[in-house]
Amino acid sequence: MAGTFDGKVVVVTGAGGGIGKEYALYFAKEGAKVVVNDLGSDRHGGGKGAELAGAVVGEIKAAGGDAVANFDSVATREGAEGIMWSALSKYGRIDVLINNAGILRDRTLVNMSDHDWDLIMDVHLKGTYLCTQAAARIFKVQKSGGRIINTTSLAGLLGNFGQCNYAAAKAGIYGFTRVASIELVKMGVTVNAIAPVALTRLTEDIPLLQGVSRDEMGPQLIVPVAAFLASDLAADITGQIVGVQGGRIFIYKMAQSGGVTREPAKGAWKIAEIKEKWDEICKDPEPAF
Repeated sequence: MAGTFDGKVVVVTGAGGGIGKEYALYFAKEGAKVVVNDLGSDRHGGGKGAELAGAVVGEIKAAGGDAVANFDSVATREGAEGIMWSALSKYGRIDVLINNAGILRDRTLVNMSDHDWDLIMDVHLKGTYLCTQAAARIFKVQKSGGRIINTTSLAGLLGNFGQCNYAAAKAGIYGFTRVASIELVKMGVTVNAIAPVALTRLTEDIPLLQGVSRDEMGPQLIVPVAAFLASDLAADITGQIVGVQGGRIFIYKMAQSGGVTREPAKGAWKIAEIKEKWDEICKDPEPAF
């Protein structure tokens, strides 16, 4: 099964289903050796089992590929290091890490429990931190660069009702990706993030995807972007947040309005003056030419 990633070792977290499974199957088809990580929980983080990751590994091997299953939790240091150790002990190195593991615990702010908040933060934000750090330390020793692809979301970048925990974690991944890309560039490691919208078990009941077919918005449509970012073709691309919605690919950017400036000699703004200038403060900057 030689291909674009022949001989590469790719670690995919949360690869037992949805987008993660599509990643694992694709990279294996393209010649990569794949660590298929999945705790085996449901979409709310409950339960645990080997069936999901094991089934994906079985599918890869049946097609002639090479993969190993890992059942550790991304939310603990022991789990993150265990995931990387699965790659090192089986294949001797790591070339690509895709931080994809995720769950949902949707509640409105006034109804949210501390457990709902903490569990989402642990899996999404802390999990991304722990796995990225563990992989980066390996990349540093290997001295041959590497690729890290994180997963943020539309909710984290633009907001979504009932998802303040999920959105906060995904917004954190945006900032984390930006900083990690700056810090790891000297090691030849690129760090980018994908903000996918796709029909999976996590999203099957959200209004945005009601009535949409898998052909239109299936997880398989996210895969080419991850493959591109993981390939040699993207060796000079880092710190980018790539939105993927069906056949549409675009870049999320943090933008500043044109704003207003007050001369220091006039002292601090008065609140009535801020109100008066508010529309101008919010106005987009004038074009440079």
